[in-house]
Amino acid sequence: MDAGMPVRGELGEAPRIVASCPGRADFLNTHQDYKGLPVVPVAINLRTYVFAKPLREDIFIVRSLDLEERGEPAVDTFRVGKNAMLEGRWFGNYFRGIVNVIVKRGLGHKLRGMQATVKSEIPIGSGLSSSAALEVAFATLLNHACNLGYDEKDLAEIAYLAETGETGVPCGRLDQYGVAFGGIIKLECRPPYNVEPLPFTDLTFAIIDSGIRHATADIHPFRQTDIDRGLRALMEDEFVSEKLKAKLGYRYDQPKWEEITEQEVERWLPHLDERASKRILFTVRMQRSTDFALRILRLEEISERTMIENLGKERWNLIKGNPPEERSHRILGEIMSDQQALLRDLYEVSLPEIDKICTAALEAGAYGAKISGAGMGGSIIALVRDAETGHRVVEAGLSAGAKQGWTSTIGKGARIEPSARSQIS
Repeated sequence: MDAGMPVRGELGEAPRIVASCPGRADFLNTHQDYKGLPVVPVAINLRTYVFAKPLREDIFIVRSLDLEERGEPAVDTFRVGKNAMLEGRWFGNYFRGIVNVIVKRGLGHKLRGMQATVKSEIPIGSGLSSSAALEVAFATLLNHACNLGYDEKDLAEIAYLAETGETGVPCGRLDQYGVAFGGIIKLECRPPYNVEPLPFTDLTFAIIDSGIRHATADIHPFRQTDIDRGLRALMEDEFVSEKLKAKLGYRYDQPKWEEITEQEVERWLPHLDERASKRILFTVRMQRSTDFALRILRLEEISERTMIENLGKERWNLIKGNPPEERSHRILGEIMSDQQALLRDLYEVSLPEIDKICTAALEAGAYGAKISGAGMGGSIIALVRDAETGHRVVEAGLSAGAKQGWTSTIGKGARIEPSARSQIS
C-alpha cells in the first residue's frame, strides 16, 4: 500500500515543492547489472519524499526525519557548488554527490539554495533502493526547481554517477534507473543504457524485509573478484578455444555473457577453483532464465516445446492445467524461485534466515520468491495472486522471522507531487 506524503505537522510550514521517488524490488537477473547484462527491476509503492523551500543564502540544508527518529545525526549543510564528501556513510553525501555531478555537467550556475527535508517509507539497507530513491528524488527536485531540463534517463544517470563516482559505492545502474522510470522495465546495462517498458504490468508483490542489514560494498567486490579469477584462468588456458576466448575477457564486465552458453563453458569449469566456477555458471544460467522470463513479460506466444525446455516437462504439465489468466503468473513465479536457488547455491548471497522466509512465502501461496538486492540480508520479493494473498504471505514471512512487510502493485516513477508543483523562486 502507498502510505502517501507525510502530514504538514511533521514538517512545520507547508513546503513549496515536493518530489518523490519509489523504491524498487529486484525482480529478475539479480547481480547481473555490473556485468553489463540486462536487468528487470520493478518499482514498488513505498516512496521517498523530499520537501523543499527556498533559502536566500547559497547553501543547502538537508534534514532526514527518519534518521532523526532513530536518534542519529540528521542534518547536513553545504554550499551551492562542488563539495567534499564527508567520512563514513554520511547520509548528506548522497545530496552532495548529486550537486557535484550537476556542477560537473556545467549547470551549477542554475542551482540555488534551499532547505530540503526527507521522509521515507523505504527502510534503509533493506535491498529496496533506499539510497537510489533518495538520490533520484533530490535530483528530480533540483531539476524542477532550477529548470535543468533533464529527463528520466538523465536523472538516473546523475544519481548513478553520484553514488559511484562521488560517494564511492560500487554498484550498477539497476537501482537508479529502476526508481527513476518506475513501472517494470528491462534495462540494458551497456551504453547507451536503453530502457524497455514491459507491457505485462498486472502483477502484485509481497515485499518482506528480513531486518538483516547489509551493504553492497561488502558483497559486490568479492563476487567480481571471483569472476575475474575464473576468467583469467580460462583466458590463459592454452586448451580453451579461441572462439570461446573471443567471447570472454579478463574482467567481469568484459565478456559477451549473453552469447555464452552453458554447454560452451561447462567442460572448463572443473579446471577453475570452486568459487570462480560457481560465479561463472551462475551468470550464464541467470541470463538464460531471464531471457525466458522476458518473453512472458512481453506477452509473446511461446511454444510448448520452449516451455518444456525452460521449465521441464513435469513443471510445465502442472502449470498448463491452470486457467490461462493465471498461467503466466505461475511461470514467472517458478522463474523467480529458480533464480533464488542460483543466488543461494552458486552466488552464495542468501542466508538461512532468508531461505526460511522464502519457504514460508511459498507455503502461504506465493507463486515464487527471491532475494531483492545484493543479498546477505535485506528483503525478499514474492509474486502473489492479489492483495489478500499478499497480506497472508507477509504474515507468514513475519512468523518466519522477518521484521516488516508490505503488499505492492507496480509503482510510478520519480515525480513532482501534483499538489506541490509551484516553482521555487
